[in-house]
Amino acid sequence: MTVYFIGAGPGAADLITVRGARTLASCGVCLYAGSLVPRELLAECPPDARLIDTARLDLDAITAEVVRAHEEGHDVARLHSGDPSVFSAVAEQIRRLDSAGVPYEIVPGVPAFAAAAAALKRELTVPTVGQTVILTRIAQQATPMPDGEDLATLGRSGALLVLHLGARYVDRIVSELVPHYGADCPAAVVAMASRPEELVLRGTLEDIASQVKAAGVTRTAVILVGRVLAATGFRDSHLYSPERDRHVC
Repeated sequence: MTVYFIGAGPGAADLITVRGARTLASCGVCLYAGSLVPRELLAECPPDARLIDTARLDLDAITAEVVRAHEEGHDVARLHSGDPSVFSAVAEQIRRLDSAGVPYEIVPGVPAFAAAAAALKRELTVPTVGQTVILTRIAQQATPMPDGEDLATLGRSGALLVLHLGARYVDRIVSELVPHYGADCPAAVVAMASRPEELVLRGTLEDIASQVKAAGVTRTAVILVGRVLAATGFRDSHLYSPERDRHVC
């Protein structure tokens, strides 16, 4: 048997990849994050599949369920929101599976920041304006940030910042970024990206916090800060330039 870590996408059930849906349909056991994964996706599981909501399970309990399925000879779908490569806690799970000798594969999904960019109708890398995107979060009650990855340090780059898990602390985020980006720097918040209840807030560092609080946004949101969010008079990229030699591989 194999454990498949499947990225379920940012929220809309139809944003799971074709590979992810096919893999989900082939697994006799599905462990899913009930607070984040859309329930409609569970309809892709086999009718007799064992469905386990991991919302109230700790790492030991999750590992035990996977090992149990392994011993019973079942393939396992470990369904995560977004993409398993960022803020998914997959690293600690596969470390346990390595120790237990349980094989696994990772099936990528659509990350939340990509869904947020789509909602904003924006490219996050704009020629001559910004070519770097930093995905990060802030330290609060959860796992602390490593040295050198605080907002003040990251903000000195001037790159587009995409912050996960920070809507509750938007005031702190703004206060730490204004010295580096300026109060007039474009900012946006996308809550519940790709879902029917999706909410998009646009503004600057000066007013985005008040918008977030007025809208009552506290979770399942992505905060974006950077000049590319309002870029207009930028130069076309070299990719489609008529000056590019298209005979060179």
